[in-house]
Amino acid sequence: MRHVVVIGAGAAGTMAAIFAARDGARTTLLERTRDGGRKILISGGGRCNILPLEVDESRFVTDSSPNTLRKMLRSWPLDEQVRFFEAIGIPLAEERESLKRFPASHKARDVRDGLHAQARREGVDIRFDTLVTGFAPNAGRWAIAIDGASPVEADAVVVATGGLSVPATGSDGIGLRLLGALGHVLHPTYPALTPITSRDATFAALSGVSLEVTLSAIDAHRAATSKRGFLFTHHGYSGPAALDVSHVVARSRLEGDSSARLIVQWTELGEKEWEAALRPHGPRTVAGALRAHLPERLALVLLAKAEVDHTRPLAELRRAERKRLVEMLVRGTLPWSGDEGYKKAEVTGGGVSLGEVDTRTLESRRHPGLFVCGEALDAFGPIGGYNFMWAWATGRAAGRGAAAMVGRGERS
Repeated sequence: MRHVVVIGAGAAGTMAAIFAARDGARTTLLERTRDGGRKILISGGGRCNILPLEVDESRFVTDSSPNTLRKMLRSWPLDEQVRFFEAIGIPLAEERESLKRFPASHKARDVRDGLHAQARREGVDIRFDTLVTGFAPNAGRWAIAIDGASPVEADAVVVATGGLSVPATGSDGIGLRLLGALGHVLHPTYPALTPITSRDATFAALSGVSLEVTLSAIDAHRAATSKRGFLFTHHGYSGPAALDVSHVVARSRLEGDSSARLIVQWTELGEKEWEAALRPHGPRTVAGALRAHLPERLALVLLAKAEVDHTRPLAELRRAERKRLVEMLVRGTLPWSGDEGYKKAEVTGGGVSLGEVDTRTLESRRHPGLFVCGEALDAFGPIGGYNFMWAWATGRAAGRGAAAMVGRGERS
């Protein structure tokens, strides 16, 4: 039986191995760590946000063709992915408020262990503590170099080595480097879904304050907006809204362009609504008007930044003060100094151009028998299960593509 080797036992790699074996290929899964799937274990605060409740394809980010991305994503629709997990003994629970799905046990370990168990049931040979140092075509097959061991030969190789995010889990970008050395076009990589940093002492004093905002990040080349939870930290900003737009800041920093702006609408109220809320209303002060819609500590900071005395009665609020305050509340700017980089990034942006692989099988257009999936590809989605959905869909496609390729070889 011809041989498929999958490199990386994370989300995409384990899924690729399951489907390669399920489709009849002798499959080996190689993993550098002693247990694999460490990003699964830390995801969702240890609960693993396994899938979103619904999908907005426009929220994915890529420098490749968005149409190509959609084709890859639609290869395994969301409802079919849900059924897969239910069928292998990982029932899911819906969290309607956050539009997320978690394992019913709310234990990330059950997802990781359940996938590895399913791979073994399908006949996959999983080898932990196996560091791949290279892979290259060799007389119509593939040779996979192993640190401290003899090379492994395969008829097809699936690269599921992830990117550069959270290096403590074992991600060091080796797969991207090796794919680039083989001639693949790589879009510049950058940390995504990472906290944003700021040196502003006033906002740092709000550490722990959280609320839902509409946050936009804009630079000369790109823009992103997210209406979600936002959290002040000692070092800057976090929460889903900040993480969702952080790639704009990160790319601006890496490109040596500090022109990126963070613009925030602090509440649901728009300009007209705030104008009405700040009109005279009995003895109410301007601070009282803001506290009706904002956490008190934040309200006081915004008033100070707008140079409005928080004790001023609404009846005495000057037109210029009202104008400054409304601007701050609806189109306020947040100072930033950088981001927390790959250390805290949930995913890697950039990577192998989607045009470098077949949209259906994910086989390299440059090297027959080489397949790429997961975070190594140039695409990521927002917080909320989108990136696992991408990993599951592309892993399955690559595994099936590899099995079909070696199957054709057996019949020839």
